[in-house]
Amino acid sequence: MSHSDEYSLESLHDRFIQKFGRAEQQTSVFFAPGRVNLIGEYTDFTGGLVFPCGVDRGTTLLIRPTYNNQYRFASTNFDLMAQLDQEEISRTYGDNWINYPLGILDQFSRRGIELTGFDCLYSGNIPNGAGLSSSASIEVVTAYALNSLLRTELPLLDLVRIAQKAENDFVGMQCGIMDQFAVAFAKADHAIMLDCHSLEHQQVPLQLDGYAIVVTNTNQRRELNESAYNDRVRECQRALELLVPDTGISHLGELEPEQLDSHEFLFVNDAIPLQRARHIAEENKRVRAAVPALVAGDLQQFGRMMNESHDSLRDLFEVSSEPLNQLVRLAREQPGVLGSRLTGAGFGGCTVSLLPADQVESFIKHVGPAYTKATGLTADFYPIAPGNGVGPVDRENGA
Repeated sequence: MSHSDEYSLESLHDRFIQKFGRAEQQTSVFFAPGRVNLIGEYTDFTGGLVFPCGVDRGTTLLIRPTYNNQYRFASTNFDLMAQLDQEEISRTYGDNWINYPLGILDQFSRRGIELTGFDCLYSGNIPNGAGLSSSASIEVVTAYALNSLLRTELPLLDLVRIAQKAENDFVGMQCGIMDQFAVAFAKADHAIMLDCHSLEHQQVPLQLDGYAIVVTNTNQRRELNESAYNDRVRECQRALELLVPDTGISHLGELEPEQLDSHEFLFVNDAIPLQRARHIAEENKRVRAAVPALVAGDLQQFGRMMNESHDSLRDLFEVSSEPLNQLVRLAREQPGVLGSRLTGAGFGGCTVSLLPADQVESFIKHVGPAYTKATGLTADFYPIAPGNGVGPVDRENGA
């Protein structure tokens, strides 16, 4: 897979003309980042707290209206180019990347917004399948671009909901709202504390001061199986059913660890739902504690919470894997590493580690070969910086 950081804006414009030809209509350029969740995992679907930041990689979209009811999609990352008529844009096409922009077009037309055709060239430098939300990046940049070109003036939160519905209803992946929200609302040098129930959120300064965030892809074949994910959803629902009559909570994200301690007797025949609920309650508490730690610049404390988060995901929620555990173990053994944990859905995918910026090369040099020796797999390393959310790209300076 090629990366758009190999392409200047100028060369992307050249490719756009090669693919679609010249036209009177102006081509507009937009960008949406990927995201990494720093802490607060598997809490989104229980209405809990998450703590993502945007990354300085993402999806660049060059788009122009055609007004001829033809929709053409191309990507620098995949060979497929699609040309669809108006009546062909309302269905999915196998397991194909064009379903993401098509889902957005579908949501716009369901809102009674008239569509008349577009040429779209996408270029992404988010590693595919690494759990950095390349799909949400494509969805959000498409929604933002259409909103801008069609002058529909929908607020950003509506675009987030459109992107989530595109993924849920059109693509058929039942994700929470975190990915699309983070991609849209990200702010450079900040992370977002998001309450997935109320959608209240707070931009929290992420002053790394000599530290760096490194995302590492296990390159384990994702066993994630919808079935394991759906099992966790069901086990959390069972925990909520047991707790509601005695506690009056409306969603599991409200549960405090102390509340769970005093209601353990409800789980006498439900050991697994108890474990799942304990992870959720303690993980939400960690996210709440992360905010004052970062505001105070206490990266050591934040790193400790990252470690606790991974251990809980491994032991209580049981969504880690042998390659993930090896990668986390090796990361924590490196000098100066403050914290390392799985990020995303688990069962493969990525870890995120917090370490001194001057140790990044040494970290990669030592962890890479040791990981291969332990697992037979080859890891990919991506140092990332917390970047801005979706927006237009100025053609003059590429910003």
